[in-house]
Amino acid sequence: MKALIITNVVMFVATTFMPALVNQLALVPARVVHGPRLYELVTYMFIHAGLLHILFNMLALWMFGTELEHMWGTRFFLKFYFIAGIGAGALTVLLTLLPIGALRQLYVSPIVGASGAIYGLLLAYGLYFPDRRIYMYLVFPIPARVFVLIMGAIALYLSLSDNGVANATHLSGLLVAYVYLKGARLRLNPWAEVKYRYIKWKFNRVRKKFDVYSGGKNDEWNRRVH
Repeated sequence: MKALIITNVVMFVATTFMPALVNQLALVPARVVHGPRLYELVTYMFIHAGLLHILFNMLALWMFGTELEHMWGTRFFLKFYFIAGIGAGALTVLLTLLPIGALRQLYVSPIVGASGAIYGLLLAYGLYFPDRRIYMYLVFPIPARVFVLIMGAIALYLSLSDNGVANATHLSGLLVAYVYLKGARLRLNPWAEVKYRYIKWKFNRVRKKFDVYSGGKNDEWNRRVH
């Protein structure tokens, strides 16, 4: 977490004094498609367009990433962060090839910011802590799962409009994170998924056979086994 924040801040200071770096390190889909500039899928994550841009991104990174790093460990956290960020950039490049006006404009536009990776962290936070309260706009308390749905809907709507922001990358970060967290096990090792489902079925069958109940509210309190 600290390393990511420090790297982003250092790059922000560097681009402030050397603005030419922004154009060199930003993600421009046309350059990725027609030239050997795949490195832009990584470097764009560490470039920000202004003080408020980096401030809110780093605040969100700290808010949602800290607990995930403690739960996952640093190695998996970094792996997930880069997969979400790079995947968001790559999916954005593919989306700009669609015959949709707002997306086509992004094809030749520089895209910067860690938002793709951070939206991936937001999706993960909503999956692992669905009932955790998040204050939207610092006023309205809503469950994390609802917050993720709202942010995804906003990103989808804005990605189809012409507002000068690469919301398609935000939406891409959500999609990539969801596929990685929910579908990687089945996609990479389907036999392991089958074994997992079989063991889970056997366990539930044994629980019913021996009349085992999970904890929680139940009128038949003497039949519960923790």
